[in-house]
Amino acid sequence: MRGSTRARRLWAWAIGAIAMLGASAAMAGPPYITDDPEPVELHHWEIYAFSAGAFDGRGATGQGPALEVNYGAAPNLQLHLIAPLAYDAPPGSPMTMGIGDTELGFKYRFVTPGKDDWFPQVGIFPLLEVPTGDARRGLGAGYVQGFIPVWIQKDLGKWTTYGGGGYWINPGPDNRNFWFAGWLLQRQVTDKLALGAEVFHTTSNQVGRPETTGFNLGGQYDFTDHYHLLFSAGQGGQLYAVDAAAVSPRAETYYVAFQWTF
Repeated sequence: MRGSTRARRLWAWAIGAIAMLGASAAMAGPPYITDDPEPVELHHWEIYAFSAGAFDGRGATGQGPALEVNYGAAPNLQLHLIAPLAYDAPPGSPMTMGIGDTELGFKYRFVTPGKDDWFPQVGIFPLLEVPTGDARRGLGAGYVQGFIPVWIQKDLGKWTTYGGGGYWINPGPDNRNFWFAGWLLQRQVTDKLALGAEVFHTTSNQVGRPETTGFNLGGQYDFTDHYHLLFSAGQGGQLYAVDAAAVSPRAETYYVAFQWTF
């Protein structure tokens, strides 16, 4: 009974996030934390209006409304930007909202198999978190952070599987550099709907904070070739937390986005 109550609360938050994005006219990869090595096609764009966060009985923290932009700048090379608003509602304090930290990066695929090749795609996706958010209000880290991952992917008919991981550079008082690893399995259920599940593990990113193993269930629905809805919900996704102290490492999480591709 306790588990079913938690699940209902989780999906209620996800539905609420969808409603919020609609009212505002608003790390393959999204809606999951685990990413893939496949860049945006040359001279094409991906634009996401999204919200993502973590919450439990103590508080809530995350990003949204937020904007992600990816551009295929060269063969096998994608440029990446996230410009978010962030929110933070720590235990016993009112909610604050404002500009969050800006994310910059590039994805480069250096192994590109042909259609009949057995080996997977392989790429890197370094990220830089620029401290544009106000850390004093719980809206940013207050320090430049970096992530250096390697991702691999294999497509098998209607099935896609990808994963990998890397090292986070996480400066600041009581912070620790940490490792992230994740893996995902996704199936194209219909011509318009794909569903997937991921599991991931994060080593301790703060003194006194335990390692975390979590999961997400999610999918993508294609309204047309250019307009898409992405969604996921799960537990343990501390990377969705703008202010990690506001929630527990086992906090429930959500991600929802409207995506425009062209």
